[in-house]
Amino acid sequence: MSSTQQTSILPLDMASIFHRQQNFKKGIAQSTTKQRKAKLRKLLHAVEVTYRNEIRQALLEDFGKSAAEVDLTEIYPVTGEIKYALRNLGDWMLDKPVNTKLAFFGSSSKIKYEPKGNVLIISPWNFPINLSFCPLISAIAAGNTVILKPSEHTERTSALMKKMINELFDEQEIAVIEGGIDESTALLKLPFNHIFFTGAPEIGKIVMRAAAVHLASVTLELGGKSPTVVDETADIETAAKRIIWGKFLNAGQICIAPDYVNVHRSKVDEFIVAAKQTLEKFFGLNSSDSKDYTKIVNIKHFNRLMDYLKNAVDKGAEIVHGGESDADTRSLAPTLMKDVPMDSDLMQQEIFGPILPIRVYDHIDEVLEVINDKEKPLALYIYSKSQKNIRYILNNTNSGGVCINSNDLHFFNHELPFGGVNNSGIGSSHGKHGFMAFSNERSIYRQHIPGAIELLMPPYNNFKQTLINLTIKWF
Repeated sequence: MSSTQQTSILPLDMASIFHRQQNFKKGIAQSTTKQRKAKLRKLLHAVEVTYRNEIRQALLEDFGKSAAEVDLTEIYPVTGEIKYALRNLGDWMLDKPVNTKLAFFGSSSKIKYEPKGNVLIISPWNFPINLSFCPLISAIAAGNTVILKPSEHTERTSALMKKMINELFDEQEIAVIEGGIDESTALLKLPFNHIFFTGAPEIGKIVMRAAAVHLASVTLELGGKSPTVVDETADIETAAKRIIWGKFLNAGQICIAPDYVNVHRSKVDEFIVAAKQTLEKFFGLNSSDSKDYTKIVNIKHFNRLMDYLKNAVDKGAEIVHGGESDADTRSLAPTLMKDVPMDSDLMQQEIFGPILPIRVYDHIDEVLEVINDKEKPLALYIYSKSQKNIRYILNNTNSGGVCINSNDLHFFNHELPFGGVNNSGIGSSHGKHGFMAFSNERSIYRQHIPGAIELLMPPYNNFKQTLINLTIKWF
């Protein structure tokens, strides 16, 4: 079904849903821990049991994803997020007492976590279930009403999410609105209290500008060129296996994929051999025949990747593995490249596809110069046995997250905040960090008995000035 065949919701209908949610948000805000957990359990059962096979089928039709990859990258992150929230939500919702200075004797202070209100979640196409439902879980846990706008590029999965949410929730609490740019543009004109967007930095800027009109807070999960460093001390076989897995999962269409890898000159030949062997082990000699290898989401992105590939080759880059493609099936083989010029599209743009440039370096400062010359990345990956090298890289770079001797897996740890820095994102999600993203920390100060402040009120005299001086000095 094409986007033009979908039944789109008119802006008037969007506004109607939005205003119904605005009127209902106070009641949702006052929901108890028990009530919120009940909603999360409904969603958990729907994803884990009722709709699991339909989710697999929708993603197979949209992407050609294998059932195992769907389970690993779409089902598990959602069920894990819900189960973690169920275990911890009671603690998250509790008021948090905080210390009050002696200067405010006779008072107490606390933080009360309140929902932001009516929120908009705009999710991407690369992991549509995962990146739609994980922020939705946080929004439910925090007690918000939600409008979810999934991507038009994964139509079957978006339609399935709408069906699921319609069966589980009343639209005055949670609604899914399908459609494309027109629908997103119309939604962004509404005065939401918070907007959670996952996607490209250039679209993130549009979202932030729209949010600024209503002074809405934002969480932006963006992307960029996440670099990988393989130094002279690294275990090459292990590094190659993990990097190849992280890069070519979902055919490279993942914001935290290793975008390019910097390998020490003494290890580069060994790395290329190990990478080729790993690719053949994972996907066979012909990846297009592999049921475990995903397709490119649409012809637009397929053509973009082919243009990147041609641009790099024209500038002198060498394909050392892969490069085969088929536009009819939107299949692009896992591709390894070396001698990729810095002014090529592959090194200037986020690749978001199954092409891995391999850069050679002699001294780590060469790598740091490249990393620091670009926008701060969403993730940084370091393969090394040298604690000195690891510390040096960490101390001289910035990124949203870091994995050492691994990649991608920080996303799955609910205890870690997931997010970027500046161009790669604003704010964090997952676990309590997701709950906090959709919550307002309301500060509450209570005066129980007369305090010292009465002694510091006008009219001022020498005695009061002395008290003020003592307060400045000691408190």
